[in-house]
Amino acid sequence: MDDGVDGTIDLAADADGPAAKSGGPAADVDDPVIEVLREDPTMATLVDRHGPLDVAPADDEFARLCTSIVNQQLSTASAAAIHERFVEVVGGDPTPERVLAADEAALREAGLSGTKVDYLRNAAAAFRDDERDLTREELAGVSDEAVVDRLTEITGVGEWTARMYLVFALGREDVLPLGDLAVRKGIELVYNGGESLSRAEMREIAEAWRPYRSYGTRYIWAEYES
Repeated sequence: MDDGVDGTIDLAADADGPAAKSGGPAADVDDPVIEVLREDPTMATLVDRHGPLDVAPADDEFARLCTSIVNQQLSTASAAAIHERFVEVVGGDPTPERVLAADEAALREAGLSGTKVDYLRNAAAAFRDDERDLTREELAGVSDEAVVDRLTEITGVGEWTARMYLVFALGREDVLPLGDLAVRKGIELVYNGGESLSRAEMREIAEAWRPYRSYGTRYIWAEYES
């Protein structure tokens, strides 16, 4: 399923801001993640420019999935505004129960399309299904691709949303979400002066970031937004 692969940079509702910038000194050179990223001279420049950026699991996986669904095919600013109104309508941090109980008209008035309301309710129903196993604890030891397969069984969750879930809900460290337009544009900007690159070329560039491609992606997002 295609679900907005060319949507927003999926950071709009993160508590630590659009690029999780520290505002502090350059990242610790003794950090094993930074050691790997610094082996790529171009990425080393971004590390110095943006400081330490984090990849960590969300406190609430369902709430983070809701963020990604809201963000599908929206600009960062629009996504943030609609997400804020969505949280108000459901009465706080989204839970499956709150989403399923929310008034559809109120959700539509918050800026959600009828399709997205359906998607959010589908996700809520899936999280209430004890046999789905969608939390970080339940997915421990499950490969990234198997997680994507499991998530995309939910109507409304496609490749883009599933890979955002890997990074932002589960904190998986080696995800390269090339379905995200900003990631592709960012790699082209940083590594090729804004000229087009094939996805195969992008994957080759990102090989230098393994096994921390999620972190490399965060630096690409940070540079693209700056």
